[in-house]
Amino acid sequence: MDNMKLFKYSDVCLVPRYSDCSSRSECDTSVSLFNGDSFKLPIIPANMKSVIDEGLARWLSENHYFYIMHRFNIDIVDFVRKANKENWKTISISIGVQTEDEHIIKQISNENLRVDYITIDIAHGHCRKMEKMIKFLLQQAPACFMDGCKIIAGNVTTELAVRDLYKWGASIVKVGIGQGSPCTTKDKTGFTMPMFSCVQKCAGVYAGTGDDKVPIIADGGITSSGDIAKAIHAGAFMVMAGALFAGCNDSPAKTILCADGLKRKAYFGSASAENKGHRNHVEGVQREITASGLSYSEKLLEIEQDLQSAISYAGGGDLSSLLEVDCEVIT
Repeated sequence: MDNMKLFKYSDVCLVPRYSDCSSRSECDTSVSLFNGDSFKLPIIPANMKSVIDEGLARWLSENHYFYIMHRFNIDIVDFVRKANKENWKTISISIGVQTEDEHIIKQISNENLRVDYITIDIAHGHCRKMEKMIKFLLQQAPACFMDGCKIIAGNVTTELAVRDLYKWGASIVKVGIGQGSPCTTKDKTGFTMPMFSCVQKCAGVYAGTGDDKVPIIADGGITSSGDIAKAIHAGAFMVMAGALFAGCNDSPAKTILCADGLKRKAYFGSASAENKGHRNHVEGVQREITASGLSYSEKLLEIEQDLQSAISYAGGGDLSSLLEVDCEVIT
């Protein structure tokens, strides 16, 4: 057993550095992915039914934010057809690892439809089915990748898993198990890892013999913009958040009018009975969260301004400065 203490985002704080920044608004929060793709923020709304829908995906694409469309109870091929017809800037989908997912990819490939990012999204990503699906994508559906489509794969929590998924063919690895607020995996199975330490460990995997490391998406445990800054400091390339967006006025989460006049949103996990439609192997719950009173666009602007402030405290001009600051454990 490794006796090193493991930390959540709330267990640590970042230490300010000298800054010569004249205005926080000058700080650059953008992130560049592959093929020159650039996005305004390193944040991704979680690919969950209560967080994103087709309309929001279209808006995010048009406004230069990254997204991953969820894979639950939707016609993914039809989604891709519409996005191609409307020539979206970014077409990003999720699939699982079942036979029906292979059929989806074959149909997309046969119709020669553009897809920019395919996320293979399962609870335990370090498995034979994941390896098989990645290799299927690369070998059986090459048309999807001729124009630079990239594979995002997850979720995992170990360096070995990151290394294996990258070796199998994933371009980006999504890390985090059991740390999302509606997720009960850690309670039902005992398997999890506090997110700050999870990101630190998984972000240290080298992609090859050079200095480049496997890019990771930190998925779970985000409660504020400050947590996003901490995740980037720990080594995350991008950060996924659910509750931050489920609470928005225009999120697909059901709005609940409370007796006290306040509005709440019904936020549920991908492994919940509400999402599955049955109670077999349930590892998630539905939570009522306070509605933020903000639209998606207002929430994203708030996050942008918060990250600009974080960059200014870090003494730099862009997100890379967050990697350079010291971090202290809160005792």
